[in-house]
Amino acid sequence: MNTANPQLEGLYMALAAINRLLVEKQLLTHEEIRETLAEVERAVINDPNAHNVSPSHSKAVAFPIRLLSVANEAAEKGVHPSFEELARHVGQQR
Repeated sequence: MNTANPQLEGLYMALAAINRLLVEKQLLTHEEIRETLAEVERAVINDPNAHNVSPSHSKAVAFPIRLLSVANEAAEKGVHPSFEELARHVGQQR
């Protein structure tokens, strides 16, 4: 992550915490979050209106979705990694 984006780091971690809270309060399950994030990632990657978008742009748009997916997987295991750990994992996946 570019160090010029600390606000985005905070936003991603806040969203990950909200997702955990939704599961803890039994409003959603990890599976529902996983399915929703997978659906939105597919929509972003396969957007027919994005034909003029570079692959690096598509990856950048998908990054927060993938990070939240990784955070959801970790939370399901009872682990709460740092932003750096989540970002590294996203980078290794793709």
